[in-house]
Amino acid sequence: MSYRIGLVGKPSVGKSTFFNAATMNDVPEGAYPFTTIDPSIGEAYVRTRCAAPEFEETCEPSTGVCEDGTRFVPVKLVDVAGLVPGAHEGRGLGNQFLTDLNETDVLVHVVDFSGTTDPEGEPTEGHDPRRDIDFLEDELDAWYLDILEKGVRRYEDQYLSDVDPEDVLGEQLSAFAISPAEIKQVILSLDLSVAPLEWDADERKALAREIRTRTKPMVVAANKMDTAAARENWEAITTDPEYAHLEFVPVSAHAEKALKNATDQGAVEYTPGDAGFTVTAELPAEQEAGLDRIHEFLDEFDGTGVQRALEAAVFDVLGLKAVFPGSASGTWSKGPFRDCFLLRPDATAEDFAYHLHSDIGDGFLHAIDCREDRQVGAATVLDHRDVVEVVSTNQ
Repeated sequence: MSYRIGLVGKPSVGKSTFFNAATMNDVPEGAYPFTTIDPSIGEAYVRTRCAAPEFEETCEPSTGVCEDGTRFVPVKLVDVAGLVPGAHEGRGLGNQFLTDLNETDVLVHVVDFSGTTDPEGEPTEGHDPRRDIDFLEDELDAWYLDILEKGVRRYEDQYLSDVDPEDVLGEQLSAFAISPAEIKQVILSLDLSVAPLEWDADERKALAREIRTRTKPMVVAANKMDTAAARENWEAITTDPEYAHLEFVPVSAHAEKALKNATDQGAVEYTPGDAGFTVTAELPAEQEAGLDRIHEFLDEFDGTGVQRALEAAVFDVLGLKAVFPGSASGTWSKGPFRDCFLLRPDATAEDFAYHLHSDIGDGFLHAIDCREDRQVGAATVLDHRDVVEVVSTNQ
């Protein structure tokens, strides 16, 4: 599978620019509400060190690319449209927004840290980015709470049927990919009674929020950080303990898009995520001045932040790990290191076999850690950048 990153944000904060910069797709950009109506889906990439050089091999990626020993592994980026205050009540694109959002694994919330767009996406000055961060979390919490309340009412209807509350709530919340056992774990972690009919309004809100933070984790892409106002807001917000649960990444989506356009034009050499670039052509004075400003931004923030925001979502928030199919004997049927897969944090050798193909998983015998040339069992939890050969009866 390819993990899906949901790109969210109110209108006119640079979300479509971020999407285009990350994917080099061409979706409309504009400083007005609802530039994007339907969700756009593109292929973006996250970086990891390629394992091929350790085995004195040259990789031949089947997807993505490898540049100077850095592997770019594909992920899906979904530009979700329709976020305005009251979305959970049907404002903006309402239910469509929430449905599209629920098909993603992690969120990158693009926030205009310069404070130049109001809650509706209209031009303004002095807007506090905290309001944007808060309203997205509030919208999602309200959405989850509404569904949780329906589950509590269903449990009340079945109360005399001797059913476990987590089973009823699990069925109601199944769209959020949380199991009954995980729901019970969340309930206990909040020191709540296991009897839903005893929860008061605040306890239900707290439970809805905790389930939301576990099933829709989030990174805040602090966009437009190439402005003085954004820098001031960054200092104030990222040191505020109210936001300690969120990961922030300073971003200039405009700079990333400009660098990729210049690369396509042959004007610069730039690898996404790098903290620098090289000018390779004679440029008009205006473009050269623009690139100088971008260079200053990259020096200050160690890159444009677009690539880092995606990687923070995949590796830091979701905790995914990259695993390479390997060959202990050094014999490759289709070329060395063609693939690199992203797996969940607790993925085992047997999980990896099933990830490769259900038949391979069904016939799993053992796996081989190719770095250490040792056999590992089905329950062995894999590490980030492991190189693993699966031995199966169905190969």
